[in-house]
Formats: sequence, structure tokens, C-alpha cells
Amino acid sequence: MKRIVILSVVASTMIMAGGDIAPVEPVVEAPVAASGYTFFNNVKAKGEIRARYESVNTDNAVGNASALTNRLMLGISADLFGVDGLSTYLEAINVAGSGDYWDLSNGDISDKGVYNVVADPSQTRITQAYVDYTFGKTLLRAGRQGVNLDNQRFIGTVNWRQMPQTYDAAAVINNSVENLSLLAAYVWQVNTIFDTDTVKPVGDNFDTGTVLLHASYKVMDALTLTGYAYMIEDIHDTYGIAATGKFGLGAGTGLSYRAEYASQTDPSFEDLTKNKTVDADYYNIEATLNMSGFLVGAKYEVLGAGNGGNAAFSTPLATLHGQNGWADMFLGTPDDGLVDVNGMIGYKAKGFGVAKVIYHDFSSDRGNTDYGTETDVLYKNKISAVKGLSGMLKASFYSADAYKVDTTKYWVMLDYKF
Repeated sequence: MKRIVILSVVASTMIMAGGDIAPVEPVVEAPVAASGYTFFNNVKAKGEIRARYESVNTDNAVGNASALTNRLMLGISADLFGVDGLSTYLEAINVAGSGDYWDLSNGDISDKGVYNVVADPSQTRITQAYVDYTFGKTLLRAGRQGVNLDNQRFIGTVNWRQMPQTYDAAAVINNSVENLSLLAAYVWQVNTIFDTDTVKPVGDNFDTGTVLLHASYKVMDALTLTGYAYMIEDIHDTYGIAATGKFGLGAGTGLSYRAEYASQTDPSFEDLTKNKTVDADYYNIEATLNMSGFLVGAKYEVLGAGNGGNAAFSTPLATLHGQNGWADMFLGTPDDGLVDVNGMIGYKAKGFGVAKVIYHDFSSDRGNTDYGTETDVLYKNKISAVKGLSGMLKASFYSADAYKVDTTKYWVMLDYKF
């Protein structure tokens, strides 16, 4: 049994009834260097409290998981030394949880096999700590940072989990040419969602020598072309191209789409003693029709089986939860690859929020094996009574055929940003 650690931030304001004198705000002066300029100015703070209940029920002997977890995030940004374009950001997150579940930590090893997994171990971490320097339309960033590229199919922060995944990296982003965005980054450490005592082989972080290259050019609203190369040390290189866009069809109706192809090859940065061979392909085509808030979508995605008996296409740094069903049955690609055909209906409007139902049909790329089907349901909306507060109801129902077991998951979440 785990304990919930409740952390609260209390702000007090003096109210003087019957008077016309405004309350005096306390002033905190930034430290001043010997030369007369300030170390920090334009200091801003932000935070988040995200409480979530998660239930996991599987059709086997493992007990149902029931977890109440909370994320507390505090972040602060400031300009540095009075230098134009120089700034910093520091962020810390505490995750605390209670309930009957296994969080993949050795500290709770007695829960292994007794309860299902909810991958939100209790922990506290500096999640972001970086320095920015901006000049013209170029940004240089160095330090621990979140990186989300495109739809996070390849590179993401896994922000669905209470502890996000971050990257110790140096990056440069340039937007000097109109409609063209260029990114290059070198990553020397990946900080995963797990804690220091996790059972997973990667632990809470792993060293790497990964290069990320990304270029995007907006031709018009209906067409943006994106090319990328993600070279992950000792795993694989991924090279891809995508076409995205949206265009109006009149009378409050619009269509958005994404068409993408990628190929994985042997890693450019590799411990040669491992002699790893990679050869796999990826295809994706999807479209969503918005008719005055009514949504209809379809998607066909293939993570190919490896050619010549090699490993299937994989995306180890992705935000995987949002990709192939919310039940998380396919966090790793099966050996014979994965074909995900899905359709979505929903409605989105100001005041109402968003509601969606998504149906997935999963099968193998090689051999045409039926893996199973899944239905995902979501309702999310702002809670107007409290500024910065939103709520979410979410459920996933996986029906197994030839892969894993029937699994049902439920979530209730409140998210307060301040």
C-alpha cells in the first residue's frame, strides 16, 4: 500500500473591507551582481496539480489495479544577467500515489503479479533545467528539456504518464526563412518515466549519443512537407517524410490529413560489437472531417515486420499511449509487425468540450494474424467555475484475439494549471 503525499501551495491576500486602499503586494528584488546588473529579471512562475484515478482489469489471474496518483509541477523562468535573448527555465515534478497496483518499482516488488501495472511510480525529479539564447529567429537551448516533434509518433515526452520523459540535450531551432522551420539536436541522456528503482532494464535514465534532425516547410495551408532523421545510438536510424495539411470545404466544414512514410536502418552511432541489423518500414495515412464540430476520422497505420527476419519497426522514444489504442497493448511492436486500422467519431465545441469514440482493428503485417480490437472513449472539458481547471473521463476496452488478454481501463482526471 502506498501513501499519498499531499502538497499544497497556499497564497494569502489581505482584504480591507470598507476601505479604498488596495492591498500592498510584497516585492522581492532579484540579486544584483557587483557590476550593477541583475542576475534574474522578468521572473515568472507556473504550476500544475494533476490528480488521476486509474483502474486496470485484465482477463487473467492478476488482480485488478486501482491507483490514485497525483502530479505536482512547479516551474520558474527568468531572463539572465540583463542580456537580450538569454533566459532560463527550471521545473520540478513530484509524483505521489496510493492504491492496489504495481508501479514497476523494485520498492514494491511484492505487488508484482498480484496487481496489474499502473506505470506511475512515486518519485520527485528535476524534469527541466535549461538555458535559452535567442537571436533573430534562431533559438539555442542547452540542458534538460521536453521535446515533442510532430504528432509524437517518434519523439515525445510521454506526458500522459504522471512523470514525463525528458531529454538532456543541446538543440538549435531556426525560422529565418519564411514558412521553414529547422531543428537539430544532440541528446546525451534520456530521462524516462520510471524511477531509479524500476524493474525495467532502461531504469530511470540511459546514456545515449542520439542526433535528431527535423525540417518542416509550409507550402500552403493545405500542404506542409516535413522531413526527419532520428539517429538513436545502438538502436536504429529512422528517416521519414510526411505531408500534412487542412483545407476548408465550405459551410463550416474542413478536412485535415496526414500521409507519412519512414524507413529504419542500421544505427549510424553504434557499439560495433553489437553488430545490429535493422531493416523495416512504416506507413501512415489518416484524415479527419470536421463538420461544424462533428468529427469523423479514419486512419491506416503500418509498423512493418523486419525485412530478412530482422526486428519490426519500433519507436522507443515516442509518446506511445496516444498511438495504437489507450489500453497500451502495443507499447512494443510485435515481431510480425502491426497494422492498426481505426475510425473515430466525435464532437467538439466551445463550452461543450470534446467527446470521442475510436474503434481499432489490430492485425500483423506479416502473416495477417488478427491480434484483437479495441474501443476507446473520451470526454474532456474545462470546468468554468475554476480558472485553469479541466476534467477528463476516459475508458479503453481491448478484446484479444491472438495477442495478449482482454483488458479494460478507466480513468478519471482533474488537471489544474496555475
